[in-house]
Amino acid sequence: MLERLNQAMEYIEDRLDQRIEAADVARTALTSEYHLRRLFSALAGMPLSEYIRRRRLTIAGAEVLAGDRTLLEIAVRYGYTSGEAFARAFRAMHGVGPGEARRTGAALESQPRLSFRLTVEGNSSMRYRIVEKDEFRVVGRKVRVPLVHEGMNPAIADFIRGLGQETLRRIEELSDQEPQGILGVSDNLDPSRAEGTELDYYHGVVSGAPVPDDMEALTVPAGTWAVFENSGPFPQALQYLWRDVFTQWFPSNPYRSRPGPELLRTRLTPDAAQADAELWIPVERDPA
Repeated sequence: MLERLNQAMEYIEDRLDQRIEAADVARTALTSEYHLRRLFSALAGMPLSEYIRRRRLTIAGAEVLAGDRTLLEIAVRYGYTSGEAFARAFRAMHGVGPGEARRTGAALESQPRLSFRLTVEGNSSMRYRIVEKDEFRVVGRKVRVPLVHEGMNPAIADFIRGLGQETLRRIEELSDQEPQGILGVSDNLDPSRAEGTELDYYHGVVSGAPVPDDMEALTVPAGTWAVFENSGPFPQALQYLWRDVFTQWFPSNPYRSRPGPELLRTRLTPDAAQADAELWIPVERDPA
């Protein structure tokens, strides 16, 4: 998988002055566009589109300083429809406009080329199992929230507090199949998984019972799930679990992620300092 990712990085590098479609990059990596976007974001710490934009502006910056082309020629060469659009993007990355950079020889930012390699740490392993599950429903309360990568998500915390103990009890009583108990369910995530993009969050259970009038249901098609477990400080252990799934498990196993919700079951200690977590990720066999 890492070799295929590096081939995709080479594909991008060769086409920075051309139109680059994520689907074509995914084909070079012999995987789905959905999986490529998610895996790249987890490994690189930025969305694929952001990396391409920053690489283009890095190369464009060198051309601006070289002075061999007009600013408009450089803008068009790297996919900008006008000099103004190029100047805005250039300033957002480099902190200075292209004209000023050329006049003054200003110091510019640089986005290095990415390559991926395996680092063997050897001091931990991931507990997981593969589950085939028929179609099921998640029943509970739903809210639209921003994605937060580090620390507690305040929007989710406020939403759960606002439900009240009676509603939480009623939701939990509806649980009648695996995974048991109340879950945090993330659905309709932006493919980039960039910080601040929005997702649908369900605080609910997997249930075949009738849906109460004051609750919502999410129908999840049948499919394959990779189920991961870990324990540690809350909430860091939960966020590190997501990170490790995409940065360690997927590159080392013959599976790729597929569209669908992610299910997280959490059990907190009485002081809420530690958590036991079980994370369900929809997957499919990687055909490559």
